[in-house]
Amino acid sequence: MRLGHRNLLLGAAFGSALAAGAVPGPARAADPIKIGVIAETSAISGVGIPNAAKMAAEEINKAGGVNGRMIEIVAYDDHSSAVDAVRAFQRAAQQDKVSAVIASYISEVVLALEPWAGRLHMPMITPGAASNEITKRVHDDYNHMKYVFHGYLASTQIADVVCEAAKTLMVGDLHMHTSVVMSEDAAWTIPLDQEYLKCLPASGLKVLDHIRLSPDTTDFTPIFSKIEGEKPDVIVTGISHVGVQPTTQWQQQQVPMPMYGVSSQATNSTFWKDTNGATDGVIFNSVAAPDVAVTPKTIPFAKNYQAKYGNLPGYAAYQSYDDVFMWADAIRKAGGTDPDKMVAAMEQTNYVGTIGRIQFLPKTDTFAHGMKIGDGYITGLMVQWQKGKQVTVWPAKVATGKLQFPAFTKLPR
Repeated sequence: MRLGHRNLLLGAAFGSALAAGAVPGPARAADPIKIGVIAETSAISGVGIPNAAKMAAEEINKAGGVNGRMIEIVAYDDHSSAVDAVRAFQRAAQQDKVSAVIASYISEVVLALEPWAGRLHMPMITPGAASNEITKRVHDDYNHMKYVFHGYLASTQIADVVCEAAKTLMVGDLHMHTSVVMSEDAAWTIPLDQEYLKCLPASGLKVLDHIRLSPDTTDFTPIFSKIEGEKPDVIVTGISHVGVQPTTQWQQQQVPMPMYGVSSQATNSTFWKDTNGATDGVIFNSVAAPDVAVTPKTIPFAKNYQAKYGNLPGYAAYQSYDDVFMWADAIRKAGGTDPDKMVAAMEQTNYVGTIGRIQFLPKTDTFAHGMKIGDGYITGLMVQWQKGKQVTVWPAKVATGKLQFPAFTKLPR
């Protein structure tokens, strides 16, 4: 989620994106409805975005499509680059003639695309980016930014879920009192950390230190040594781009404090292999998990994804799958692909997907076009890696196991 280059070359990108070639004419009834998917296909958390979207399209097409037209997924790899994502977005809208876009788990990428969604009147939803700024822009400039929807929790909302679960898991069950916040330096973690610093103490965990680390960090030894010297009961994380390295070194160095919080890469079933099992004991936040029937659609989707791709879906895959169905419903209700009619239809979404009941907040809300959270809508889970499996440990009503930790972990008595 690096900010470094998101504003570079955007003007040049617009021109270079319009490559020479035939431009499709007006759509006929039999023409497919194209949905662009822009994602980080070489990243652990990004590869599931196009994979899941293709699954959803296949299911919709088997059922007859949308108003007699098939859904076609047009996938683009943005190489985790905002500049490449903008080029792909412009090509999708101007050359490939997509009717909607599902874009990225990286906040910096989505923030770079957001103005283009407004300029090109291109409906767009993100399945995994978390920055509060995404919905704030919709709220502050609705007439231009109304084409953007947030298909994942905002950073502040994620922090609130982590803190709420901490009351039970860390404070209530494990009798913890102190914490250190360790987050990567990125757009999405600014509001996450701000909320952590407020809600962790309110949950019963005093914050002894707040560490923000570069996403380019390769040696976490000094960071873990500093944390051990402060003797917190738990390390509360906000990591997405870094994941394998700190987790592996946490285990190698036998850091006695549990890692708990947000670890996006840990949501992927490949993470056990990626870390050679070092993730054992790590607790992470998610909105869906393969072992919990958040809705009747959750477990069947996870099983079908595993059968098709050989591993379980990461966190953004669930939302990407749902997003295709929601765009299809919006197009059906709008009677076509007019972008303003699609936006109006999407605003009326009441869809039970893999992650819960999805409804979007109105333009007057601070999180305009973000998802409603709470009982009956989108809640959240805390999941722990245990002996090669992801086990849901919170909330209690859907938990499939209890907390377990590796032998080197030292818990309060």
